Amino acid sequence: MWTQWHWLLRLRRMLGLFTFFYATLHFLSFIGFDHSFDVDAIARDIFKRPFVTVGFAAFVLLIPLAATSNQWAIRKLGGRRWQDLHRNVYLIGILAAVHYFWLVKATALLWPLAYSVALAFLLGWRVRERRRKAIPVPRFENAKPLKFFRQKPD
Repeated sequence: MWTQWHWLLRLRRMLGLFTFFYATLHFLSFIGFDHSFDVDAIARDIFKRPFVTVGFAAFVLLIPLAATSNQWAIRKLGGRRWQDLHRNVYLIGILAAVHYFWLVKATALLWPLAYSVALAFLLGWRVRERRRKAIPVPRFENAKPLKFFRQKPD
């Protein structure tokens, strides 16, 4: 059923870099239009409003992912460390959903809710696939639990 979706795998890097581009434009419009590039006002706003703090955290976590989204970085980091670094995308997605929920007014929750449901579906699917492909741990019939005490401590 899902075997014909291989073309999506080739678009992952481009989609990730587009996400970083959009987040950069979003951040630049925030610091430019809302704060006129005043660093003190930006810092105060980041610490004052929680939705700005969460959005800023998501943006900061996106920077190393965008910087290492090339073959040279994969070779230099090694595949395993590169993969561990890029697993931050799951946390970034959750932070972005929280940022979006806190950003909108209570009367306009439809789009953040739709985004969060889509994200929850994709993350749940990812967890299910990972569990399905995991190597099962062999069970030993004669294995017994470790006992650290001869009798129950008082």
